[in-house]
Amino acid sequence: MPPRHQLLAMLVALLWGLNFLAIDASLSVFPPLFLVALRFALIALPTLLFIPRPTVRWRWLIGYGVGFGTLQFLFLYWGMAIGMPVGLASLVLQASAPFTVLLGAIFLRERLSGRAVIGIVLAVAGLCVVGWQRWETAGLLPFLLTLAGAFGWALGNLANRQARAENPLHFTLWMSIVPPVPMLILSLGVEGPERILESFANLHSPSGAVAILGLAYTVLIGTIVGSGLFSWLMARHPATVVAPFSLLVPVVGMSAAWLLLGEGVTSMELAGAALTVMGVLLGTARAPRQVITWTRRTRQRVATGSVALTETIPPEECTTPRR
Repeated sequence: MPPRHQLLAMLVALLWGLNFLAIDASLSVFPPLFLVALRFALIALPTLLFIPRPTVRWRWLIGYGVGFGTLQFLFLYWGMAIGMPVGLASLVLQASAPFTVLLGAIFLRERLSGRAVIGIVLAVAGLCVVGWQRWETAGLLPFLLTLAGAFGWALGNLANRQARAENPLHFTLWMSIVPPVPMLILSLGVEGPERILESFANLHSPSGAVAILGLAYTVLIGTIVGSGLFSWLMARHPATVVAPFSLLVPVVGMSAAWLLLGEGVTSMELAGAALTVMGVLLGTARAPRQVITWTRRTRQRVATGSVALTETIPPEECTTPRR
């Protein structure tokens, strides 16, 4: 991955890290299941009217909408609504990265280099350190719900990678047509129409204004900008290269929660965050170019369909195409 693409991936991590604060603000007024439906409905309606459908197979579009859009935010919003702290939620959700790596290796047969494996191990170790320090601040059910959201995100990543959309932004926008209807039906059945109407009645309050701002950030910045950039990167690089950058999100989320919400950060948590950053940088760094020495006999006999290794050619005469 070239440096400019690494910077874009880090920008996505920043935008998504701050997104957890916006979600928390919206959940102070809206019920979680309805909030998921509302979030994507605000994107889906103008998308259907004005944005041409991307030239990808429906199964990958629906798969991305189910995994990334529906399952991830269903479980994330539910977990945060019943007590998952903002900073810890931003951490646990990034389990999607090792989930993606594992699923990519199993189903897409993506190869893992030794450097990538070491980087992922370091990053996951850093997450484990932070999670161990924060375990007492969240109950088991919110933790498991957020972890389920991470798995949904990983499933969406695989569909995203297989789609290889030529226009990632259009692909991201059209993904939003999947969650609204099933999430609205689920919200009406679980939360009830009274709870939904009550949330709109509270929008005139100061907390309602903050909730609207949070929803606007989530829709415009978190979904359109952040997810659009992430889709653009996934379409150009293996999932095993792009997904680990999401491990930087909890560094931003926990720092912002500490500064703005007063959630404490211990020295061990800072150490775990630093270990996560090191692992991401190591696991996604470009490997040095290799020099391959062909033999003169090899070059002559390739055309005949046989190969023999005898006399070498000087390295300066050899080139290796950039990956």
